[in-house]
Amino acid sequence: MRRVLSLTAAVLASFALAHATVKTETGASETLAGKSETYRLQVPTEKPVATTEIRLVVPAGLKISRFMPVSGFVRTVERDASGNVTAVTWRGRVAPEEFMRFYFQATNPADTGTLAWKVYQKYADGSVVAWDDSSTETPASKISVK
Repeated sequence: MRRVLSLTAAVLASFALAHATVKTETGASETLAGKSETYRLQVPTEKPVATTEIRLVVPAGLKISRFMPVSGFVRTVERDASGNVTAVTWRGRVAPEEFMRFYFQATNPADTGTLAWKVYQKYADGSVVAWDDSSTETPASKISVK
């Protein structure tokens, strides 16, 4: 019985830790100022219904230059008056118990600091999970720029 309870607790803990994250292509959570970097956004579906839309707000100072196409997804890019990418939305389907990775290349800001990645995950039932630090349960992914 203890083994079953331990296993159940471990599974529940892994679900509690899972959320939309941005890391470097190698999985690092730190990078260098001014460096050209490939990033990956990983989004797991944590509900019994599919994820249908993922919106990423680009941190200030980061300059996205290109995206890797993702089969089955349509990408929409928002830009500011200078032509810099400010947000990206991918529409498609990530089934329950699956995850998707979205890759893009960018140049880091010239200054050191922290890149906070706000991600909004929409589900087929219309609900949206805001991975944006709006609560302790939905933290924004962060990367340290050194």
